[in-house]
Amino acid sequence: MTATISILGRGRAGRALAEAWGERAALLEHSAQPAGLVLLAVPDHAVAGCAARFPGRCVHLAGSLHLPGVPCAHPLTSFDGRARDWSGTPLAITGAVPDELRRAFGDLGFAAFDLPGELKPLYHAAAVLTSGHAATLWLGAEALLRAQGVALPGRGLLPLAEATLRNITERGPAGRTGPFPRGDAATIARDAAALSEPWREIFLKLGGALD
Repeated sequence: MTATISILGRGRAGRALAEAWGERAALLEHSAQPAGLVLLAVPDHAVAGCAARFPGRCVHLAGSLHLPGVPCAHPLTSFDGRARDWSGTPLAITGAVPDELRRAFGDLGFAAFDLPGELKPLYHAAAVLTSGHAATLWLGAEALLRAQGVALPGRGLLPLAEATLRNITERGPAGRTGPFPRGDAATIARDAAALSEPWREIFLKLGGALD
């Protein structure tokens, strides 16, 4: 089979999609000048320059960036460079993404929805809160314990994180647990006093963010 999609960029997103699409896609360096449909899996700062080389026949993956006239397909996932099961994963579509590419993403399980360009920064900020910031919180919590010589056995904090996600998935906001949803002021104050800045401020502000 001859490749019908050229992917520019050998980062985690480009490698994962190329592996998943197999012979349907060709994975190329940023400097390549392929014919046909081009998917830009490049850093945000490089999108505009790359797009200018493929007018009318490229799509980019940048979730926060909106370039009028350049369509975007943003998979709402965290890529690790390998093909995964993306069934039910949202795919934000902004602009006129070619039907061929829509079908290609659909064949991988992605669920497309239309996202107006002006809402992309808000959408991406929500994604960062869910993914990058959540990971920072988990890793930071582990580091706080480790700094005081507390080494959790087994899988550490991961079972708690997994149980939390399961509760939220099944029950929505009612799945929140802990002292903030309970309104346990004494426990909140005691826990906050055990933290140094900036973790104390993060702890208190995040805890009350939904109140």
